Amino acid sequence: MSPPSVRLKSFLEEEEAQRLAPYACLSREATRRAPLDPTPEEEDFRTAFARDRDRILHARAFRRLKHKTQVYVPHTADHPRTRLTHTLEVAQLSRTMARALGLNEDLAEAVALGHDLGHTPFGHSGEKVLARILAGAEPSCPLPPQVLQEVGTFKHNYQSVRVVDLLEHRYPTPGLSLTDQVREGILKHTSWRPQLPFPLPDTGGLRLDQPCHLEGQVVALADEIAQQTHDLEDGLANEAVSLEAAERLLLVRTTIAQLGDRYRAARSAFLKAATLQRALIHRLVTDAVRTTAQRLAAFGAAHKLQSRAAWQAALPELGFEAVSLSPELAPAFAELKGFIYQCIINHQQVNLQDHRAQLVVTGLFRAYYTNPLTLPPYVLLRFAELSGRPYLRDVPFGQAQEEIRAHYHPDPRFVRVLVDHLAGMSDRYALAQWETLYHPTSGSW
Repeated sequence: MSPPSVRLKSFLEEEEAQRLAPYACLSREATRRAPLDPTPEEEDFRTAFARDRDRILHARAFRRLKHKTQVYVPHTADHPRTRLTHTLEVAQLSRTMARALGLNEDLAEAVALGHDLGHTPFGHSGEKVLARILAGAEPSCPLPPQVLQEVGTFKHNYQSVRVVDLLEHRYPTPGLSLTDQVREGILKHTSWRPQLPFPLPDTGGLRLDQPCHLEGQVVALADEIAQQTHDLEDGLANEAVSLEAAERLLLVRTTIAQLGDRYRAARSAFLKAATLQRALIHRLVTDAVRTTAQRLAAFGAAHKLQSRAAWQAALPELGFEAVSLSPELAPAFAELKGFIYQCIINHQQVNLQDHRAQLVVTGLFRAYYTNPLTLPPYVLLRFAELSGRPYLRDVPFGQAQEEIRAHYHPDPRFVRVLVDHLAGMSDRYALAQWETLYHPTSGSW
């Protein structure tokens, strides 16, 4: 038997072009803002999107997701989802849906793995606090009017792009040098606006005025499906809601009816909840795949699309939600989302977390802004590089406060550096820093 041949990138790209649907993104058509270091052809085993996936997996921001809250505080028990496990679930669903639709699985997976890299500590609570501070709506963290006019806002999907374009430092150039298609999918996994005042390092390749490619739309829907189903499972496990209450929802009722004896015969509430979650995911993913496939078939027939070039030219006309649930299932899914918000996201335990996020994030911002010398050296060095000012710890001690007053507090770039630093923190690190600053007699000091 002859040894198997090595499948180099050129082979994988050709195989991909033959296998994928005409509306899919091809790896050989990927574009980048900055070229990568060349790899000898005989050693190049990865497509462009596969390389992006690997770069994201090795990023420090990806590793920090394991200590960032999804909904429930991760370090209070062993089993609540973290931002990392949520990301892995989104990646799994995205690959399944992309494969079923003939889309590029590597692109969908890379987008899914990178979509939450810009998330703050304490989940969406931390995101809201930073947005309030930058809007001048947080009384405990007042900013000068000239800073508020220029600094912009905060939104986690934009911050994720900022992470992969600028803040990661593993290569000769800033960021991860990802393809434009992955960057675009990361940005568009949730709502975006072309004119949002957020300082992206480079908007090229993001197609801010167009719908996302279909792989990115798959990730956006997979994110919603994963979030609602695992929040329900975590809420049941934490007794924020009862199984009986969930069973009254239309989506749950009809899913249980499809399960029949498999659900009724479950020996415990735990097994019932696990059976239900699997069935909900299967039903939602199946509905999304079938609905999207039917929509694409009808669109192709109506526009008489015969070639890949024709499909690619017509794709923007599909709209912003070409990948979606059916009109029959979408209202039931919306009811589930409303139930989860009312009973789980708005539960006392989660609201305690929100209150703590408010205290910790505002407390850290206030301390760092008031006295930048409390910041780690790498943060001060970054501002020195951006502003051209001397490194603050090199300023003579008697002149440091005047330097801060004159060149740090009025500079929106300093505020953005603080926001980057805070957004990158894990829950544990943020809590430890807050304890050090405000409870100096605690064990963390």
